[in-house]
Amino acid sequence: MLPLTPDGQTPVRALTIAGTDSGGGAGIQADSRTMALCGVHACVAVAAVTVQNTVGVSGFHEIPAHIVADQVRVVVRDIGIGAAKTGMLASTAIIEAVAEVCHELGIGGGGAIPLVVDPVAASMHGDPLLHTEALDAVRNTLIPLATVVTPNLDEVRLITGIEVVDDATARKAAEALHALGAQWAIVKGGHLRASEFSTDLLYDGDTFREFSAPRIATGNDHGGGDTLAATIASALANGYPVPDAVEFAKEWTYRCLAASYDLGAGHGPVSPLWRLRADA
Repeated sequence: MLPLTPDGQTPVRALTIAGTDSGGGAGIQADSRTMALCGVHACVAVAAVTVQNTVGVSGFHEIPAHIVADQVRVVVRDIGIGAAKTGMLASTAIIEAVAEVCHELGIGGGGAIPLVVDPVAASMHGDPLLHTEALDAVRNTLIPLATVVTPNLDEVRLITGIEVVDDATARKAAEALHALGAQWAIVKGGHLRASEFSTDLLYDGDTFREFSAPRIATGNDHGGGDTLAATIASALANGYPVPDAVEFAKEWTYRCLAASYDLGAGHGPVSPLWRLRADA
């Protein structure tokens, strides 16, 4: 469990650069909620505003790229952060602006501040959250900055062209993601429903590591990918090595899935609120 800072002391800080979810289940809302329950002060750089509920995404509005970059810049220069993560970045212009400011501030790419890249391309309902032409920017500009990249299986297919159906193709996909420049690549098994276990594969160019948890039979898994990535970022901000951060995040996300709840007419969210009861 990540430590909670005593009252009156400044906690560890992390930054999420992502889009909003007006339904509160994913995006910046999920990232901030996760970081807070991990004991981390969450700073935000809003990259897009979605029109979204539990049923789907009916539209989104991009924030001007220079405004996204300026949000990152002012937070890091004033408050300081121990890690950052990206989520929905929507367009080539935003991706390039974020990459430029990350280079400037030493975020990712071997800099002092680790970066978790969640290359969000579509919602869990299949609604597009990334312009198609921006995929090249994800491959060539964003992923090379990643300390850890955390795509779901649909995003793996869009980015690498590899359809993950078993362990062999998962390993091939992890190798392809690493070859794009990520220091560590995760291929998540949550959408691969061939087993009673959900197994995530972590690869650093040399060693494969597997992290498994029992599969939970629920349709309330909205925000699961955001939660995993935000938890990894929270652990990295606390100084965890990458494999330990991923192991912690896998267990945390499993408990969030177990605590998920019904909401609206569609998919409810995973919930980190279990920690409030655990610490009571």
